[in-house]
Amino acid sequence: MAVDENPFDRWTAAHYEAWYETPEGQRVDALEKAVLVRLLRAFPDARSVLEVGCGTGHFTRWLSERGLAVVGLDLSEAMLAQARLLDGVPLVQGSAVQLPFPTDAFDLVALITTLEFLQYPQEALGEALRVAGRGLLLGVLNRWSWLGLRRRLEGLLRPTVYNQAHFYSVAELERLLRSASGAQVSIVWYTTLFPRWPPCEHARIPWGGFIGMALVKESAP
Repeated sequence: MAVDENPFDRWTAAHYEAWYETPEGQRVDALEKAVLVRLLRAFPDARSVLEVGCGTGHFTRWLSERGLAVVGLDLSEAMLAQARLLDGVPLVQGSAVQLPFPTDAFDLVALITTLEFLQYPQEALGEALRVAGRGLLLGVLNRWSWLGLRRRLEGLLRPTVYNQAHFYSVAELERLLRSASGAQVSIVWYTTLFPRWPPCEHARIPWGGFIGMALVKESAP
C-alpha cells in the first residue's frame, strides 16, 4: 500500500507555529483544547498517547504537559525538524497507514487536524485502533461549518495546505469510525463555535467549526 502523501513543505512547517501566536490562533487553540480536555475524561485511566500527524508537535507537547507519556509521529521530515527545534517529546517519522508500533502499544491514539490530509483515512483509523488499547481522540475541521467553508474558499483563491484537505461532517466522521472499528464502540463528540459566534467549548451542534470526537473501545480494561 502506498504511504500517505504529505502536503506540508518546509515553508509551511517553518511558519506553522507562528499562527498560534496570533489573536485568532490563541482563541481557536484555547477552544480546541477545551474540547479535547472534555473528551479525555472518557479515558480516566489513560497514561500513554501516540499522536499521529503530530506536525510541529503543538498538541503533542500539550498532551505531555498534561502528564501523559506521549510520542509524536509524522510523515513530514520538515514538520519533525521544527518539532525537534521546539523539543520536549519523543518523535518518530512514519506513515499513518503503517504505524511502527505493536498492537495496544499505547492507551490512546490521537489524530488532531490530521485525518483531513490522509489519503487513506479508513486504513489509518484501522491502524490507530490496532495500536490503541483504549481508544481514539480525534480533532477534525467540520465540512458544514463557516470555518470549513472559509478554508475551502482560501484553497480556491490561492495555494494552501487546504487544497489537499478533505473535511468531514459529524455524521461522516462517526460512520467512518464505526466502519473502521468493526466492533462495538462508544463514540462521544462535541464541537466548538468559532470564529463568528461567541466562544462555546462543549456544544453538540453539527455545524461547529472544530469537531472533537472520542472513540472508546468497549472491551478496554
